Amino acid sequence: MAAAPDLLFGLRNNFYIGAFQATINSGDVQNLSQEDAIERDCLIYRSYIALGSYQLVINEVDSSTATPLQAVKLLALYFLSTDNKETVISSLQEWLSDPAIGNNPILRLIAGIIFMHEHDYNEVLKYTNTGGTMELNALNVQVFLKMHRFDYAEKQLRVMQQIDEDHTLTQLATAWLNLAVVCNILLLVVQRYKKHISSSRTSQRSIIMTSLILNGKAVCCMHMGNFDEAESFLLEALNKDAKDPETLANLIICRLHLGKPSSRFLSQLKLSHPEHMLIKRGSTAKESFDRAVQTV
Repeated sequence: MAAAPDLLFGLRNNFYIGAFQATINSGDVQNLSQEDAIERDCLIYRSYIALGSYQLVINEVDSSTATPLQAVKLLALYFLSTDNKETVISSLQEWLSDPAIGNNPILRLIAGIIFMHEHDYNEVLKYTNTGGTMELNALNVQVFLKMHRFDYAEKQLRVMQQIDEDHTLTQLATAWLNLAVVCNILLLVVQRYKKHISSSRTSQRSIIMTSLILNGKAVCCMHMGNFDEAESFLLEALNKDAKDPETLANLIICRLHLGKPSSRFLSQLKLSHPEHMLIKRGSTAKESFDRAVQTV
C-alpha cells in the first residue's frame, strides 16, 4: 500500500530555507488532518514572526487554540518587546512543568528557541535534547555548535542522517557543522602561528591575521548570519590591502545584508578588477533589465 502524500512537504521546506513569505502564500493547504492543520498554522505564524509581524500573531491566536499555537504566540510576545521577556519565560516554564502539555514538541521547540536567544544553552538542552522531531534535532546541532562542542554536534547530525539523510534540515545541519569546523580550523591556524612567531620582533597580528584568514573568517560569519562581525573582519582585511578583490567583493555583499551603502567598495572593485565575477554578473543583470524595460 502506497504511503499517503505529505501535504505539508512544500510548506515545511519553504520555512526551513527561510522563504517565509512563500510559506505564508502557500499556506492554503486543503484536506489536512487536525494535527497537520495545527502544524500548518504554526509554520505560517512562525513565518510572520520571522518577518517581524509579531502583533498579527498575537491578535489572531486566542486562548482557545491548541497548545502549539499558544507556544508560537509566546514567541511573538517574546520578540515584540523586551518588557515581555520575564512574563513569557515564566509562562513557558509553567507550561513545560505541566504533565499534560509539557512534552509537546512545538512547545519544547519554542522553549529551545527562546532560551537560545537568552544564551542559556543548558536550559535549551533540558527541553530539546531528547529530540523527537527533525526541528528539535536541528536545534540541538545549533546549540552544540554555539557551545563549541563539535563532537556532540556531529553525533546529533548522525542521528538526523539515520532518520533521513536527504531531509532539508539534515542537509542544512551538515552545512552548519562544516562551516563551524572551517572557522575552528582558521582559529587553530592562527594559534599555531602565534607559537611559531612568539619571539619575533614583527607585529604578531600583522603576520597572523592575513587578508586570506580574515576573509575566511568573514565568510564563515556571513554564512552563520553574523554580518556585523563579518564586516569588522573585512574592514580589517581592507586595511591590509585596499585593492584585494575578494575583500572588496565580500564587503559589498556583507554591507548589502546589513542595509549599508556599498557603492564606494563597488567602485573600487570596478577600478582595480573590472573582470571580477561580481562586476561581470552585475553588468549582465543590468543589461538584462535594460532589455526587459525596452520590451515593455
